[in-house]
Amino acid sequence: MSEFIEQLSQIVGENYVSNQSEDLQNYGQDWSRLYQPDPLVLVKPANTEEVASVVKLCQQNNIAIVPSGGRTGLSGGACATNQELILSLDRLNQLDNFNAVDRTVDCGAGVITEQLQNFATENNLYYPVDFASAGSSQIGGNIATNAGGIKVLKYGLTRDWVAGLTVVTASGEIIELNNALVKNATGYDLRHLLIGSEGTLGIITQATMRLTNPPKEPTVMLLAVENLSDVSDLLNHFQTQIDLMAFEFFSQAALEKVMAHRDIKAPFAEPSNYYVLIEFEAASEEDTEKAFNAFETAAENAWLTDGVISQSHQQAEELWQYREGISESISHYPPYKNDIAVKPSQVGEFLAAVDSFVNSNYPAFENIWFGHIGDGNLHLNILKPKDMPLDEFKSLCAEANPKIFEILQQFNGSISAEHGVGLLKRDYLHFSRSSTEITIMKSIKQLFDPNNILNPGKLFE
Repeated sequence: MSEFIEQLSQIVGENYVSNQSEDLQNYGQDWSRLYQPDPLVLVKPANTEEVASVVKLCQQNNIAIVPSGGRTGLSGGACATNQELILSLDRLNQLDNFNAVDRTVDCGAGVITEQLQNFATENNLYYPVDFASAGSSQIGGNIATNAGGIKVLKYGLTRDWVAGLTVVTASGEIIELNNALVKNATGYDLRHLLIGSEGTLGIITQATMRLTNPPKEPTVMLLAVENLSDVSDLLNHFQTQIDLMAFEFFSQAALEKVMAHRDIKAPFAEPSNYYVLIEFEAASEEDTEKAFNAFETAAENAWLTDGVISQSHQQAEELWQYREGISESISHYPPYKNDIAVKPSQVGEFLAAVDSFVNSNYPAFENIWFGHIGDGNLHLNILKPKDMPLDEFKSLCAEANPKIFEILQQFNGSISAEHGVGLLKRDYLHFSRSSTEITIMKSIKQLFDPNNILNPGKLFE
């Protein structure tokens, strides 16, 4: 062990190798807080070449590697639980080679999402992938899980903004994928195979990211809704009337957690069962008028009971905090999270079916619903009762999960919409993937990583 640490120190520098308990505990887990970290050592390389050298050393010593970014994931994908080396990409945080014509910039895997967003703004451009953890999540992790967020409805997923990748393979080779080309019809696009692979096929060290024009005057509308069926009606109605950037959803229980955590007032005088948050571009008076007309029609059809529309950028941000503050407000319970997806048209029926099952079989649990309902992505958060031991809570959730996923399977949905499979959903992959698909995926893993040193145990055994 001492010889191995000395070799690591020669690669990255003594100050960037640690086996201190505090560091190992901190870097060995993600936001799920459901797994006990047990890593071997923490290493922080400064560039792609150092990453490659560390990987080669691990390959020689048969040491498994867990790539580590912002660790904001919720599926246990960045958890080191079995004496793995934690490969932190924090120091690969440079933005280089901005090209105004191509509208691209090279991002180290450790670049914070918000850092890229701010860089785009400074150059009169826009990076649209956005979510509540933008201030701490890292680009490498976003790519490894194909993160989505709140504006998928208009701008798509992280996948849609990756022009090229630099990747270190399991053997320590460095490969460049796609070279930021717009068109490249030369066989398999390995870039897209690495996107969403959760660090199991290679370690992403740099990405060339695309940027776009900023939206014009984003405006936010918050609506109070009584019935789930009305949510689908509102989505259908508004997306035919205005160009939606986001269509978000959360329950009254979720709102109460945010208000308590952030000490803010309720958005309306009377509570409602559910809330819908809509963001759209209001580039002209005509756009604003269309939005108001759409709101009035929705009210006439009794699809909503109350609503407010932002009149300034500050007010838009204030309305967004009711939605964006949810994850933070429930993180201390801890929650047992299900990040699932069905077709947008199925959301109401699916949510009602799951609610009925949980309430009937697990009355002690509190369900917190929210999500990107415009693209069918729902977050089911089951909160641990205060007096219930964590092990018992995890056991009950593990017992409930297959039943919930059986309901999901009836809707042909996905057990993970944007947080990946990791450890948390590894045993449930068959609910969303056929046996043939899983066999092919395992064969790809074997080809890329024959000794199984890259994030072993994630996705599948």
